[in-house]
Amino acid sequence: MIKNISVLGAGTMGHGIAEFFAMNGYPVNIYEPYEPMRKSCKDTVKGELDFLAENGLITKGDVEASLDRITMYDDMAAAVKDADYVIEALKEDLALKQGIFADLEKMTKADCVCASNTSSLALNKMLEKVSKEKQGKCMVCHWYNPPHLMPLVELSYFGNMDEATFNEVRELYKKAGKQTCKVKKDVPGLVANRIQQGVAREAFSLMEQGIADPEDVETALKFGPAFRYATTGQLEVADMGGLDIWCTVGDNLLSVMDNRKEANPILRQKVEEGKLGMKSGEGFFKYPPEQAQEMKNAFQKKLIIQLKASKNYID
Repeated sequence: MIKNISVLGAGTMGHGIAEFFAMNGYPVNIYEPYEPMRKSCKDTVKGELDFLAENGLITKGDVEASLDRITMYDDMAAAVKDADYVIEALKEDLALKQGIFADLEKMTKADCVCASNTSSLALNKMLEKVSKEKQGKCMVCHWYNPPHLMPLVELSYFGNMDEATFNEVRELYKKAGKQTCKVKKDVPGLVANRIQQGVAREAFSLMEQGIADPEDVETALKFGPAFRYATTGQLEVADMGGLDIWCTVGDNLLSVMDNRKEANPILRQKVEEGKLGMKSGEGFFKYPPEQAQEMKNAFQKKLIIQLKASKNYID
């Protein structure tokens, strides 16, 4: 049974992963080599937990209890020595992750499950320096951002791990309140990101062709497909609409939709102009610095509302 959890990296994903597990009663060690981030991590987590309490997702008492379950480390070996489960959320660099998994084999217990949060690097490549025996305890566990709010985690089942170990990890996430997707083949992007990129490709193309402005593309998506996707998936939507109809519409539309294999020019132009979205103050929309935190909070409030509502339809 998995009881002790270690997270490698206290950045955007790492601190959120640790925060989520701590919220759900697990002691969590965080290894962070960068001192300023290590020192600020708990303040960041506290701010997010306070926000959750203000919006009724947890209680005020849960804030301090969760913080007390998190311990910071500057020594990776010390952070993982008693762990039953370790997940790394470090830079997306293959050589770095190869070294991390090799180190984890030496530093962790034989039965400790070691995972990566990546969705873009191949598991077998990351494990090239790991023994075959330990590879049976290694996997990808890909979270969605923000990790403490988004319910989905994608779990790899690529043939290197036995079913009992996989089920142990899946049960960990289930008990903590996550919804898991079992991914059976190691493909770039796994499942959710590939679906998301398919939607994004057409959304960018609609703007590129002048068919609709950004605001109207967003409205069409939020109150059309995404409105249904909040409670069900594409396959059930197709079943309810009739597979014969979906087949006919597919024949009519897919041949005239965007099928390019690279990023849309309208997206690349934004990047070249330094308009990177909220982090730069402007993307498709504007984010004045003095309003950025308020806008981020408003977005997360919507996620909290959806998270609460999802309890009504999760099996």
